[in-house]
Amino acid sequence: MTAQLAKLLAISSLLFSFGCHSTKQPKPPVAQENDRFTLFSTAVNDSFYIQTQMPIEYKDSTAKRYPVVVVLDANFHFPMLAASVRQYEKGGLLPPLILVGVGYKSFEAMDSLRTRDYLYPAALPSDELTTIGGGERFRQFIISELLPSIDSTFRTTQQNRSLLGHSFGGYFTLYSLLAQTTNRTGEFKNFVAASPSLWYHDFYLNQLPSKLTSLGRHDSTHIFMAVGGAENPIWDLKPVNDLTKKLKANNILVVKGGVYSQLEHMDTGQLSFLKGLQEFYR
Repeated sequence: MTAQLAKLLAISSLLFSFGCHSTKQPKPPVAQENDRFTLFSTAVNDSFYIQTQMPIEYKDSTAKRYPVVVVLDANFHFPMLAASVRQYEKGGLLPPLILVGVGYKSFEAMDSLRTRDYLYPAALPSDELTTIGGGERFRQFIISELLPSIDSTFRTTQQNRSLLGHSFGGYFTLYSLLAQTTNRTGEFKNFVAASPSLWYHDFYLNQLPSKLTSLGRHDSTHIFMAVGGAENPIWDLKPVNDLTKKLKANNILVVKGGVYSQLEHMDTGQLSFLKGLQEFYR
């Protein structure tokens, strides 16, 4: 036997023994893993990068179905929120939920494309940014492409869905509520708007209370809206407080949230998401 052949046999034996050993190790259940896939949207003409987290108990039953929670800006928010939701589930602070993150190819792509997708209508000169106002196209992607894909792949319940967004994403969640109210549909029951950019398009979303009133009562819809006390008092704090008061005064929806006195703009997202989910899924 040549030295080279002996070396090859030794390597093969080592690989074989390692493979046999590895098959004896229990594989982690799919329910505890994050699945990732790319979904092309014909509505937006672009691809989105989707992350999902199943409940811990997902594999224990083949019949039980779970509410869906969709979180925007997933490149940033999904890893933190997924870990927190998992721990809250273990501690009995949240029920089992299916978490779905909608993101982009990279952080850089998210930073450049979120204004394209989260805002509607197109920007005014006073907004000091340039965007086409593609929020309605993105909403069509969410309701007509993403949700059907999730529902057909996982054991979901199509009731009691939640949509979570922060900053421009918070603007989009409120725009989605406005749009589905106008269209008299109900894709989402619960909305979290963390530090929503209400100043956009000359406070376009301030029509929300009157629109909800004119189209009838939607008592089963829940909104959790919050802002940081350290944010800009004119452009952030006051608009959120004013809109929250109007929504509560109309007694149309279940409105929760408020001001987190010590928090700045980037700090409100995760806390608002978790507190909102606890309000929605008691």
